[in-house]
Amino acid sequence: MRKKRPPQVTAENRPRKKQRVRKLVPKPAMKQSWRRRHMEMLLVVGIIALGTMRIVSTYTVYNHTVDEPAHIASGMEWLEHGSTPMEVEHPPLAREMAALGPYLSGVRLKGIWEKNPTGYGMFEEGENVYYTGDNYDRTLILSRLGILPFFWIGCLAVYFWARRYFGNPTAMVSLGMLTFLPAILAHAGLGTTDMAVTAFMGAAFMALLFWADNPTLRNSALLGAAGGLAVLSKFSSLVFFPAVTGAALLIYLVAAWPGFLRGLGLIVRRVLPLAAAVVVAALVVWAGYDFHYGPTLWPGISLPAPELYNGIKNVIDHNHGGHSTYLFGQYSIFGWWYFFPVVLAVKTPLPFLALAGFGAVISLMRWREKGGAYLYPLGFALAILGVGMASHIDVGVRHILPIYLGLSIVAAVGTVRLYELSRAGGWVKAVFVILVGWFALTSLGAHPDYLPYFNALAGDEPERIMADSDLDWGQDMTRTANRLHELGVTKITFMPLVFDFYDKRGFPELDYGSALVPSPGWNAVSITGWKILRWGVSSPQVPWPDDPQYKPFLRERVGKGILLYYFPEKDKK
Repeated sequence: MRKKRPPQVTAENRPRKKQRVRKLVPKPAMKQSWRRRHMEMLLVVGIIALGTMRIVSTYTVYNHTVDEPAHIASGMEWLEHGSTPMEVEHPPLAREMAALGPYLSGVRLKGIWEKNPTGYGMFEEGENVYYTGDNYDRTLILSRLGILPFFWIGCLAVYFWARRYFGNPTAMVSLGMLTFLPAILAHAGLGTTDMAVTAFMGAAFMALLFWADNPTLRNSALLGAAGGLAVLSKFSSLVFFPAVTGAALLIYLVAAWPGFLRGLGLIVRRVLPLAAAVVVAALVVWAGYDFHYGPTLWPGISLPAPELYNGIKNVIDHNHGGHSTYLFGQYSIFGWWYFFPVVLAVKTPLPFLALAGFGAVISLMRWREKGGAYLYPLGFALAILGVGMASHIDVGVRHILPIYLGLSIVAAVGTVRLYELSRAGGWVKAVFVILVGWFALTSLGAHPDYLPYFNALAGDEPERIMADSDLDWGQDMTRTANRLHELGVTKITFMPLVFDFYDKRGFPELDYGSALVPSPGWNAVSITGWKILRWGVSSPQVPWPDDPQYKPFLRERVGKGILLYYFPEKDKK
């Protein structure tokens, strides 16, 4: 029997291989296009650049303030000799940055402090740094430029913190809010320590949140480095950081309690990473003190970075001894628990407070979302406010300046939510436009007087509420000299807050006069000298500007911090 042949394979009947169908998988929704990512980066840079330009434009409007000479002198001492025998109540980082520009330009100490090793000798040393070579403006600018990097770090800390937990829109708004706050712009433009501690408190808290989510070696190192730099910026960080950490831990336990066994496991897994962070922080701090080792103010004890411990002890003693302060016409050495809430109420733009208040409500409504992330900025701000309220050094908003990092994010949460609600139109849209526009115009309208800015609650005479670095920090001497020159004044009675300035920057002949009665002719009054220092006058005597009979002779306010009076000879009292 013949076998059948298999059918001949042709092109028509050849079996075809099964072709693999290539499915088109859509890109993840969160993955951004190249253009969008770079546009966002440019927007971030643009917002920070705008803030930077506004800060730099104030450099020569204000002369040096009361504390800047001490900071630049101590910083110059570190750069020249690697030590700071002048004063240890402040750590070296911000001071070195304030002195770095002048130091690189060739400016050096004059040895004045060595001849007069007192507090005033340190200030006089710093004053002579500014006047070296008749280059006052250049030296002042170079000094203040050293603080700008801290402004940038604070901006980036807020941006990345908000972006991680709330997304790009809230991050952008947070950044914009921060860079439009007068207090931030003011202290980012001075050669002091307040912007530095603000920047690294933000960086350290952001690093703490990232580390808590993922305690890798890299995140541990970042946490330690940021924490160490915060300590090197200002000793208030040693109180602020435990407070904000405690607030964050409490929020996490309430909003995202993992259970006892799982919580114990989380703790165990973080013990070694936390130890690594502490070691890194200790090394950073010790490096900041040039790896010094020696005796401390505690007898018989030698430790690494002895200036650190000596400085902490000085701050503790300062707090126990109090500090002269003034509020609502009252004087005190130990201050008031409500001082800083009042400061925030009158030194912060009202629309910002309204947006932050709405943001706080939204955050509390969403407190369980994202493991309590909505509450972290609010907890950060409240913890810093609580520390300030417990302090006996009630000087001004600069002592709680880091609070604005948390409040900026809270206000951004409120702004973004208000925008979402406003898309339906109606009165909500009007409220959104009014608050955002009001805030922007308030900030722009405050230029260049960010330091003495007060909102409408303070009225036309904010000196009735407070003074010092919130209003008159000696920053208006240049303006006063220029104004007196315009008026043709050849002699003036004035007890200035910045004593070195009048004989070097074009002031007319100056007479200190009497605190109890004005002199005939022109009289200038420093608000801080009048309200806080009181020119040595004790109760029941009062300085003459307190007497309402002299108010009609007030001619004008120079800048915000100096009052100018004129008394004709026949009207002398």
